[in-house]
Amino acid sequence: MPYKGAFTILVNEHESGGRLDVIIASHISNCSRSFSTILIQKGEILVQGKVRKPGYRVKTGDNISVNIPPPEPVLTEPEPHNIDILYEDRHIIVINKEPGLVVHPAPGHNKGTLVNRLLYHCPGLEGIGGKLRPGIVHRLDKDTSGTMVAAKNDAAHINLAAQFKSRKIKKLYLALVHGVVKSESGSISLPIGRHPSDRKKMATVSRKSRSAKTFWKVIERFNGATFLELDLKTGRTHQIRVHCAAINHPIVGDPIYGGKKAAKKLSTSVPRQMLHAWRLEFTHPVTGEAMSFESPIPPDMEKVIDMLRNTSLNL
Repeated sequence: MPYKGAFTILVNEHESGGRLDVIIASHISNCSRSFSTILIQKGEILVQGKVRKPGYRVKTGDNISVNIPPPEPVLTEPEPHNIDILYEDRHIIVINKEPGLVVHPAPGHNKGTLVNRLLYHCPGLEGIGGKLRPGIVHRLDKDTSGTMVAAKNDAAHINLAAQFKSRKIKKLYLALVHGVVKSESGSISLPIGRHPSDRKKMATVSRKSRSAKTFWKVIERFNGATFLELDLKTGRTHQIRVHCAAINHPIVGDPIYGGKKAAKKLSTSVPRQMLHAWRLEFTHPVTGEAMSFESPIPPDMEKVIDMLRNTSLNL
């Protein structure tokens, strides 16, 4: 959201009884309710000169003073590394993420992330959630390659996040899994939540799980492996990896959900989990245009597929 500075709102009769955070969001273009809550909690919004809670019910004649400070710089440093850009305009950027690239800075990964690269590539970023940063609305695991979209401003970020939440964005993946999948297509409907004993893992048996659904179809079968196309109807953490492992066809090369151990049975070495975010379809957050982008299968995955194909032909 562009910097607005300080201004006042005089509550009219029609707005009387409404929540303060909702009223603020309605008066500021491209302002989310969550961001208005942040401003209220920081004391940047006063009602009759007093700090109120986000749920405060405004009254006719209330004078609301609003101060929207300029976006705060983030601590993450821009880094001049290459990005494989599939599309870019002043609102969004779509990229083909290489395998091995961490998306967002975290303890142990403060440098060398996709965000570091985007900060360098997009120096004119507007404030997103009150900070100068790219709007990452979805993530891929470090060793998962493929298509991602990021927002350059708050309006685009809010719209894309809403599309993901309402499941209007289509996400198609390609994966190599262990074993020969016999059916041509199918679906997996198993809830996913935090693993009950290993907090770094997800599981289909959990104290707090959420519904998850994955559709799949076979592209090609090899000796001891199958190449699948997967369509995510939900976006749970590690969803494809957990679901494939749950049906006893873990992703080839997956070190967490059983694929790494099973990979020793294959006739070729596997550098990482063989999972690729192939196609992403969404509506442009500003123009409303239907958009679709594909990332080609990366060389390391192509090499494994070719070797499996050659091995199968020689049997």
